[in-house]
Amino acid sequence: MPEIGETLRETRMRRRIDMTEVEAATKIRAKYLRALENEEWDLLPGPTFVKTFLRTYAEYLELDPRLLVEEYRQRYERPSTQDLTPFGPGMGSQRRRRRQRQRAPVGPLLVVLFGVVALLGALYLLGTWGGDDPENEAPNTVATATPSATATATPKKRATPKKKAAPTRVTLKLTATDAVFVCLVDATGKPVVDGVNLTRGQSTKSFRSQRFRANLGNGNVRMNVSGKTYRASDIGQPIGYEFRPGKRPRRLAESVRVGLCAT
Repeated sequence: MPEIGETLRETRMRRRIDMTEVEAATKIRAKYLRALENEEWDLLPGPTFVKTFLRTYAEYLELDPRLLVEEYRQRYERPSTQDLTPFGPGMGSQRRRRRQRQRAPVGPLLVVLFGVVALLGALYLLGTWGGDDPENEAPNTVATATPSATATATPKKRATPKKKAAPTRVTLKLTATDAVFVCLVDATGKPVVDGVNLTRGQSTKSFRSQRFRANLGNGNVRMNVSGKTYRASDIGQPIGYEFRPGKRPRRLAESVRVGLCAT
């Protein structure tokens, strides 16, 4: 398998994506992105941040983040201290000696227990012989305690977590990675971008609607959908997409795309 940094760098350069664009989309500082591509792990805050940054960068480049993170773990993460602890042949005998030292001697304990029992017996006999005549003793009054009602604790009801409401609108911004024709229509059928040719690096405004449909002259477009970035498929011909709240961009049928704008 190619090196992790080499895979990231070649994918970014093949797609002609500038490092500043990656920094803006992933919110990861450029110096950390360069450290990932150069595999300079010591320049990153720690293994947890390395795996988080690596996963985010791979998702942005549409790579498999699990393969890259697993490759990093196997190559660069050190095993825990517990895994490195040797288990020698003498460990069993050492444990047996420690258990033997921890056992208290039984003989002295029995002697002490017998002495306590004998002392209690002697005190009981002295009290019986030296007491007054039973006839002169006043009768003992036994008080019967009335059990009080025990309050039953009422179990507290757990608050039911409220489900997060599903989004009803989608925010969309298109950025050209090269020259491209763009037509964008909102949910009311109104063209918000009415057949415009964008040059490389040029972006549309951020639009917000219940739905958008786009007719693109080619796949040279990066789509920012409600904070998530997607790349249009480069099929060598015009392509259309539909954008809905909480959904990934869905490719339009050719008949629907052609009905939006003429390319």
